[in-house]
Amino acid sequence: MLRVALAVGLLCSGESPAVAAADRQSRTVALPADRSLLIDISIGTIRIEGSDRNTAEIVIERDAPTAEALSRIPVAIEETPSLVSVRAVQADGAADPSLRTAVVVRLPRTAIVDRVQIAEGRLTITGFTGRLTAEVRRGPIEGSDVSGTLRLETGIGSIALTKARLLPNGLLRLRTFNGDVRVTLAERPADARILALALNGHIKSDIPLTMRDSWGPRWGEATLGKGEPVISIDVVTGNVDLRSP
Repeated sequence: MLRVALAVGLLCSGESPAVAAADRQSRTVALPADRSLLIDISIGTIRIEGSDRNTAEIVIERDAPTAEALSRIPVAIEETPSLVSVRAVQADGAADPSLRTAVVVRLPRTAIVDRVQIAEGRLTITGFTGRLTAEVRRGPIEGSDVSGTLRLETGIGSIALTKARLLPNGLLRLRTFNGDVRVTLAERPADARILALALNGHIKSDIPLTMRDSWGPRWGEATLGKGEPVISIDVVTGNVDLRSP
């Protein structure tokens, strides 16, 4: 009854609820080994899906309260011989939560992603084995079936990786200022160097670490086999949880 009364009241007063506006655009670009990708958005989500392909399919969806408001999150896809840049950034550094962008990129699993940046939102990575550097200022980072060289950082939010693998010459560099880091390895590495730091938190690991946790920051480390590749985890406020078969 309340919903009906509210609707009738709006009709009688001549008012109507705001109509949401949305649009969708896509582009497929060449992404050979010597061409990298950059993605930058203000508010929303980015999903990176690696697969056996030699092009990158970029799908961008925008949502806003009105069609006019969509112009406040302009989309720009620019190409040079060495770089593909994808931007959906609110004008004048604004961060209006009602203006949202969702980007899905399906790309070669060994691609180079020079930078992913999200002011507020979520980053998801699946099936990726290349090189990726990402920063989320506020929000979580999630990854599944990932390896390669990953440098992932979030200001306020967690990092959670499942089925992660270490490749020769690879790197897992994970950092949060306020949030937990949880890594579940797909297999126990024979060769690795593990470094974990929690300034205000605890460290838990299925792989035995030499720990220093009696006073001040918690610090754990281990050298397996050749001592590389490296897992490096830094947490300012939060916990570290490393799991391995």
